[in-house]
Amino acid sequence: MASENTSGGPKIMLVAGEASGDQLGGRLMAAIKRQEPGVRFIGVGGPRMEGEGLQSLFPMNEMSVMGLTEVIPHIPHLLKRIAQTADFAKSEKPDAVVTIDAPDFSFRVGKKLKGKGIPLIHYVAPSVWAWREGRAKKIAGFLDHLLALLPFEPPYFEKEGLPTTFIGHSAVEERHDGNVDRFRANHGLDANKRLLAVLPGSRNSEVKRLLPVFRQVIEAIARKYPDARIVVPTVSKVADTVTEEMKSWPLAPIVVATDQERHDAFAAADCALAASGTVSLELAISGVPHVIAYQVNAITGWIAKRLIKIDTVTIVNLVLGRKLIPEFLQENCKAKNIIPVLDALLGDNPTREQQKSGFDEACRMLGFGDRAPSEKAAEQILDIIAKK
Repeated sequence: MASENTSGGPKIMLVAGEASGDQLGGRLMAAIKRQEPGVRFIGVGGPRMEGEGLQSLFPMNEMSVMGLTEVIPHIPHLLKRIAQTADFAKSEKPDAVVTIDAPDFSFRVGKKLKGKGIPLIHYVAPSVWAWREGRAKKIAGFLDHLLALLPFEPPYFEKEGLPTTFIGHSAVEERHDGNVDRFRANHGLDANKRLLAVLPGSRNSEVKRLLPVFRQVIEAIARKYPDARIVVPTVSKVADTVTEEMKSWPLAPIVVATDQERHDAFAAADCALAASGTVSLELAISGVPHVIAYQVNAITGWIAKRLIKIDTVTIVNLVLGRKLIPEFLQENCKAKNIIPVLDALLGDNPTREQQKSGFDEACRMLGFGDRAPSEKAAEQILDIIAKK
């Protein structure tokens, strides 16, 4: 797969390890192409990046493993892929390597490339403000630049000598990108029919752990709102699992897996029940009141509880400095806890407008109304290459 760059433009290697990174990578590639049409991409990515022209070195979903006990059986194969990715970069000699999130994989690749004369850029700062602050010093030892999504992150890394640029959160690029009328028309939904979005995660392990709890919640909601419907925006790699698991659910779930249907579903939804992750910010950006519920393996959860030094896992809550979005995590991730809060959001309740107002405030802090984060990231990467 090694080849020479004959286009005249830069050759950039991108490495993404999961669905959210693939989304970031796809937007980044599109932005770089707008600023530098002669660019050529190599590396590892998923469907979104492949749609922008990347031929992935190996299937990206091989790296989408989360949690201590979940990752252990996959360690030998992951180590093989880390070595393969680093060796590929050494043979291809790109003008820059941009790793995207997935720090356990990305940083091991970066360490192997230290001192090889290739600028190393990482997109999405690790959450050192939440746990393991010492990571900032470690990654400053091999990275050349860091692109941060949150406004309070750069100082953690700059004090260790790592140039860091706050570019804004890429999710703000999709604000109000959905169409309510199109979604309701496509699925035969009356304008006054309540619509609840259910988002159980983007990994099979998440989906299988959360769906039983989510089902209990939906069964209770169905008893109070028998005419409501639920929509399940998901990603292609878990769409079959979600569809199969939800066949017998009440309220006739509508499973959608394309980007446009996802945006339309967010625009049409009255409120949402979601797994923890970037999806919470996506919902906030779309103005959808929601609650977060999440569980990891008991051992992983026990370790995390002793390491994490923040009391919220939701980006909007972190940026605002207050708990706007309710969270039900680990032992609190039970249907009986979630049902009354979700019921209030689905009805006519002041908390709906309180959340929406807070979403607007958070979006401004995350870069909404400024240049698109992907454009800023592209500009920074191309500037680093030019200076090289």
